[in-house]
Amino acid sequence: MALLSHSNFGSSKSVAACKMRQTLELVRERAPELMIDGEMHGDAALVESIRNDRMPDSPLKGAANILIMPNVEAARISYNLLRVSSSEGVTVGPVLMGVAKPVHVLTRSLLFAVSLIWVALAVVEAQTQPL
Repeated sequence: MALLSHSNFGSSKSVAACKMRQTLELVRERAPELMIDGEMHGDAALVESIRNDRMPDSPLKGAANILIMPNVEAARISYNLLRVSSSEGVTVGPVLMGVAKPVHVLTRSLLFAVSLIWVALAVVEAQTQPL
């Protein structure tokens, strides 16, 4: 997992960069077994050689498989760019987290197969969450 930002590993004191550094501290404290690092640029998250140039002690190996954005605007922009620029794989998102009950916002442009993935996810979440 990579915490994305406009800055790399403490190179900025902006609110957004500090937010991602604080997030890293919290995750490492609460779930030290997770392979996570940041804050970093998107290219550093996806290309190990770029990341190692800036932060050779990063625990991440290879390309990060989960990209965590600093805000919903960055996440939505990135999601839409990746969705239209990639012909491989199935995009599943956006994912809304932190609410009391399962909520998924589906757009009209979703393929039927992707809609089924979301239905299955909602069913599993509803069955595993206490009422």
